[in-house]
Amino acid sequence: MAEDTSSPMDRFCGSTFWNATQTWWTNDPDFTPCFEQTALVWTPCAFYWVFVIFDFYYLKASLDRNIPWNKLNVTKALVNLGLLVITALDLIMALIKKGGDSELPLYDLDVWGPIIKFATFLLVFIFIPLNRKYGVQTTGCQFIFWFLLTVLSIPRCRTEVRLESERQKILDSQQPSEQDFSWEEYQFVSFFIFFTFTSIMLILNCFADGLPRQTKYQRGENEIPELSASFLSRITYQWFDKMALKGYRNPLEEKDLWDLRPQDSCSEVMPIFAHHWNQNVRKNYKNKARVEPKAQFSNGNVTFENPHGEKNGRKKGMASIMPPIYKSFGGVFLFGALMKLFTDTLTFAQPQVLSLIISFVEAKEAEPEWKGIMYSVLLFVLAAAQTFILGQYFHRMFIVGLRIRTALINAIYRKALRISNSTKKESTVGEIVNLMAVDAQRFMELTTYLNMIWSAPLQIGLALYFLWQQLGPSVLAGLAVMIILIPVNGVIASRIKTYQIRQMKYKDERVKLMNEVLSGIKVLKLYAWEPSFEKQVLDIRDKEIATLRSTAYLNAGTSFLWSCAPFLVSLVTFATYVLTSEANQLSVEKVLVSINLFDLMKLPLTILPMLSVDIAETQVSVNRINKFLNSEELDPNSVLHDSSKPHPMSIENGEFSWGDEITLRNINIEVKKSSLVALVGTVGSGKSSVVQAFLGEMEKLAGVVNTVGKLAYVPQQAWIQNATVRDNILFGQTYDRKRYNKVIDACALRADIDILSAGDLTEIGEKGINLSGGQKQRISLARAVYSDADLYLLDDPLSAVDAHVGKHIFEEVIGPKGILARKSRVLVTHGVTFLPQVDSIYVLKMGEISESGTFDQLVKNKGAFADFIIQHLQEGNEEEEELNQIKRQISSTGDVPELLGTVEKAIKLARTESLSDSISVTSADSLMGGGGSLRRRAKRQDSHDSVASAASLKKKQEVEGKLIETEKSQTGGVEFAVYKHYIKSVGIFLSVATLVLNFVFQAFQIGSNLWLTKWANDEKVANDTGLRDMYLGVYGAFGFGQVVTGYLSTLILSLGCVYSARFMHNVLLHGTLRWPMEMFDITPLGRIVNRFSKDVDTIDNTLPLNLRVVILQLFAVLATIVVISLSTPIFLAVIVPIAFLYYFAQRFYVATSRQLMRLESVSRSPIYSHFSETVTGASTIRAYNVGDRFIEESDAKVDKNQVCKYPSVIANRWLAIRLEMVGNLIILFASLFAVLGGQTNPGLVGLSVSYALQVTQTLNWLVRMSSDIETNIVSVERIKEYGETKQEAPWELEQDKNKPKNWPQEGRVEFQNFQVRYREGLDLVLRGVSFNIQGGEKVGIVGRTGAGKSSLTLALFRIIEAAGGRISIDGVDIASMGLHMLRSRLTIIPQDPVLFSGSLRINLDPFEIKTDDEIWKALELSHLKSFVKSLAAGLNHEISEGGENLSVGQRQLVCLARALLRKTKVLVLDEATAAVDLETDDLIQKTIRTEFKECTVLTIAHRLNTILDSDKVIVLDKGQITEFASPTELLDNPKSAFYSMAKDANLV
Repeated sequence: MAEDTSSPMDRFCGSTFWNATQTWWTNDPDFTPCFEQTALVWTPCAFYWVFVIFDFYYLKASLDRNIPWNKLNVTKALVNLGLLVITALDLIMALIKKGGDSELPLYDLDVWGPIIKFATFLLVFIFIPLNRKYGVQTTGCQFIFWFLLTVLSIPRCRTEVRLESERQKILDSQQPSEQDFSWEEYQFVSFFIFFTFTSIMLILNCFADGLPRQTKYQRGENEIPELSASFLSRITYQWFDKMALKGYRNPLEEKDLWDLRPQDSCSEVMPIFAHHWNQNVRKNYKNKARVEPKAQFSNGNVTFENPHGEKNGRKKGMASIMPPIYKSFGGVFLFGALMKLFTDTLTFAQPQVLSLIISFVEAKEAEPEWKGIMYSVLLFVLAAAQTFILGQYFHRMFIVGLRIRTALINAIYRKALRISNSTKKESTVGEIVNLMAVDAQRFMELTTYLNMIWSAPLQIGLALYFLWQQLGPSVLAGLAVMIILIPVNGVIASRIKTYQIRQMKYKDERVKLMNEVLSGIKVLKLYAWEPSFEKQVLDIRDKEIATLRSTAYLNAGTSFLWSCAPFLVSLVTFATYVLTSEANQLSVEKVLVSINLFDLMKLPLTILPMLSVDIAETQVSVNRINKFLNSEELDPNSVLHDSSKPHPMSIENGEFSWGDEITLRNINIEVKKSSLVALVGTVGSGKSSVVQAFLGEMEKLAGVVNTVGKLAYVPQQAWIQNATVRDNILFGQTYDRKRYNKVIDACALRADIDILSAGDLTEIGEKGINLSGGQKQRISLARAVYSDADLYLLDDPLSAVDAHVGKHIFEEVIGPKGILARKSRVLVTHGVTFLPQVDSIYVLKMGEISESGTFDQLVKNKGAFADFIIQHLQEGNEEEEELNQIKRQISSTGDVPELLGTVEKAIKLARTESLSDSISVTSADSLMGGGGSLRRRAKRQDSHDSVASAASLKKKQEVEGKLIETEKSQTGGVEFAVYKHYIKSVGIFLSVATLVLNFVFQAFQIGSNLWLTKWANDEKVANDTGLRDMYLGVYGAFGFGQVVTGYLSTLILSLGCVYSARFMHNVLLHGTLRWPMEMFDITPLGRIVNRFSKDVDTIDNTLPLNLRVVILQLFAVLATIVVISLSTPIFLAVIVPIAFLYYFAQRFYVATSRQLMRLESVSRSPIYSHFSETVTGASTIRAYNVGDRFIEESDAKVDKNQVCKYPSVIANRWLAIRLEMVGNLIILFASLFAVLGGQTNPGLVGLSVSYALQVTQTLNWLVRMSSDIETNIVSVERIKEYGETKQEAPWELEQDKNKPKNWPQEGRVEFQNFQVRYREGLDLVLRGVSFNIQGGEKVGIVGRTGAGKSSLTLALFRIIEAAGGRISIDGVDIASMGLHMLRSRLTIIPQDPVLFSGSLRINLDPFEIKTDDEIWKALELSHLKSFVKSLAAGLNHEISEGGENLSVGQRQLVCLARALLRKTKVLVLDEATAAVDLETDDLIQKTIRTEFKECTVLTIAHRLNTILDSDKVIVLDKGQITEFASPTELLDNPKSAFYSMAKDANLV
């Protein structure tokens, strides 16, 4: 034994360390015992010692403590002890049995082997109690260590068993042997005990430890299983199975989701980020006076430092968010980068193994079979390792992305609560919300790809290196082609971008127009103008489609470039290689390995340009966020809270600005305890600014502001949250029923709450959308009263409420006898009425206080205050009784003659303006608003009635079906009919053509690859250049075929999708415009607009892309299967089970993932809407000092969004791992069959394996995209649904053409026992109305709210269809004609003047059939001619959306001009409530009397004096006619209802 062997390892073992003939060049491979006992044992040990640092990190990072002892960890400890004992024993036995006087020499291995093992086991053993103490339930390093140790011990098992059987042979043979086998026997036994124990440890490490006893966060029922999943379950995502199964069985809902992992929640992420941010901010200041502790986590609040620092800190520059982000989240990111590096290396090992397989098949006879099997398994192992590591990598990156997003959203939110007004002015609310919605989101999407910055060049470099080895310098030719294609692609991409921007512009125009059309749909129907607007929308849509078509050609261009790029590259490279020198011959191995490497290069080359654009965009986002986070904040010290001052609120010598010029100067105000101070002055005199100064919202330039006590604030524009009425009033305080009811009654909210569908638990829409102005204001006031503060700042809370309600509120709440009588309060007001009752008045003028004192003092002064009163009374919106009160008050003061004169005038005005009734209900809808701002009421009783009747109506409505139908959120799969509908809309021919062309494309591709291998296998080529050129030519021809079919298939598909998009939109538009009016009443406008914007956009842009990818990938997978089956037909047997696996993974995934995505998008919008709400209401939030509560709410919303987002990220990983394993199985079987099967053609074998290598990626994409298609095809379903909804009666009928052009000639209107209801299931509104109007009569229609006045006109125009009886005009039943025929022959001047954006001309004559002269004449008669003449553009004057740039009176006159242009025999006049001033009203009446002398005129009157001169009057009550006679006749009868109305209006 003692011969001196060469290598040190041999000396170390005392035997050979490596013997190539024994291990490699043999049919029965085996390692030497020395190798087995050193290399194979030390590799796992080394691994563990290197990576043990991660175990320490997990101990440190763990949030839990103290896992109880349990079966698992006790067993682990015992087995580990066993291992320690057995290794110690090995060492002792070696020292006893060998060396010294025994004849066996003692080698270094016998001593060091056990020592190394012992040290490693000891380290592992130490971690068992440590992990238990720090609550670590599983560790990856240990699992991998035991796994490696077990697997690598297997060769030694084989060796030991063989040696044992040889020993038995010797012992069994008859000769008594001299040898002593006791040491070998001992080794045999000890090894197998060791092996058993390691296997047991491996099995034990597959499970996670028990739950920790102490956790930092409460672990709920719904805890995410990942926290207690074992390492094995984590890398395979097996813990997600439950969710996938649940989602597959029935659609997931929010309650099925797991809680968030604590380490991803705001409360964990924020302190870390805040700490680093604050450090960064401090670095930016030169004076390092303060040393701050770490970011403190005081009761869940994270404090962010103000980057503007104290006023004296000289600023060095902006604090950026990047360093804090690196420091907070960089660790995980670096670990991810390490993984990425690892997978990149593994990727490039694959082509190397491929070339080994090919050379193995080439030399099949010479090589032993086990090598082929080994190569196949090696390929599989490489692929599987890559799968698992990539899975973890993406998972880590997503988590980093999510955490960054959380940190940014929260930082932005906290900042938004503190920005100063000058900052707020710089950006709109929308822009600030975009920081959160777009910029923070962009960060999250980038993190996943950020590592490509170094990874892509690395991959390209490696690929080039290996290619150079195969083909030498010819590679450069191929590379050149690739590089040339990049700028070409860039050019096309930038063109596509310009088209996209153009398309977005058209889309916005179209959606804006649709929005207007839908808002004014009722007017369009009354005028029969739909066709004109339909045409306008379609014109814009045609431009949009043209843009889409151009984009389709360009898209086909890019995809054509990418599909032919790999081919062109290989063609150029191989051609160069073959043509440069005679000696260069293609071999199969060269060809296939090169193609494989070129493919690997394709992805990084595509990603790099895209990535650089993304990074540039993200840089912009970073700058925007930085700018915002560094912007100025409000100075928290501008308002002092010094309780030693005599009065609770005071300003001394104040000077304030809104950030630019000085707004208020020389302000001295003091508010005594429990007094009421009024601030008055003209508009813009700075009243509200004073209130803001008290709140500290303004920039204080000089003076002292002091407030002592809790504040409550009622802003001028009520800020209402999207919550229930009750939540809005409680505003975070506890509910005290008695106090609450008192407040509600005092603020006159009882009646409104009764009207609302669910009382005070009714949800209010965003910005208080379903409340009237008065209601919002009162809720805002109730919030302040309920908060029970010490100081009240009331900024004109009575502006939006009616006079009598205002009076009630003043008496019950604000005034000297109200709830707030004991509080100190400042009231900004415009009303004069209440001033006599306040303690002191401050009059503001031009930002200064011009005088102050009590009412009487100021009236005597005859100063600014007296002017204010005079000016105010001339506006004339006070009521009679109130004015009388003021008159008394003023006359008691003594000599102020001119004031008294004004009061007298105002009283007169108030009399003439009294209305019989001030609200007209068009349909039950507007009752949502309740008795809101019903201004200028003569009698309070009225209001009560109308509110009561409205309430009863509303109750009915609730019983008979909710008003707004809830939107169907689609769950589950999509029916096949939808797909069929889509394919039909694309066109059968185009659909088939796409499939055929794709088929041909793949055929060409396979053909060209087979041709290459045939060429490479051909021996003769070497000596025959002609033959070589023939091969090259055919190869080129195949390529040409690919290029053409590839281009055509993409183009045809894209164009097909464009046709389909056009068709779908037209169906949608056609259907929606022909809905009956009731459909518009029950469908919210936003939902319809959403169909026209979001769903149409999906069909325009998203679906075509998805389809293109899916079809491409589908054919690629089929091609792979074909190629593999060509080379090894037996493969088809494996395809079936693999397809099943695949299908199941896909089904489970799609169902779960789709629902998760829906939940995620549903939970995302509340973050943004809550944020925009906060930004708008920031001053209120600060005034009430509830910022922390809002921050918590925001955090909760972000966490809730993560709860939905995290599982969908995991679902992607779960699927990826499963699919890639399916793909890896394909690789394994393809290569195994190739190696074992009888296939001797190395070309085919290599081809099938290289196709298999690409299949994993393809499969993955296929599932992703097909699930995207399922998600997006829903848009088709929704559009189809809207296009097929019930339609109104046809617009034109054949028999209409026989009617005379000028029908109706006389204008006789006859109602016969007519009944009508608004919708199925509601009560009748008109119950059997009969009357007869002769041609040319003027008839007035009067009645209280809800009597059915408007319903009468709506029925005349068939906006609502008859439920019984009939209406005939000139003896023709109107139900027998087309709607447009009817509506275009009647004229209406509607109640609310609706104008559309566009020229004035389009608004008067949308069909452009009238001449200019006719239009000018109409304008002249409607008193608009001089106005229009004064405009630069005349008739082409652009009118803004909703006619915003005309006054209300002018809009009403435009409607009159429309009527004059149409001038038919029957005119319906639905009189404007109070929109028009008396002047305009007189003009309109005059014109109508002269111009429509011969016509029948029906007037729905609100002011009785307009109909006193009519021929007949119809009095309606509860849907029936109570009186029908001439006005004089009715007025002579004091018992008539008409008489009592006239008396109310002071007309008799």
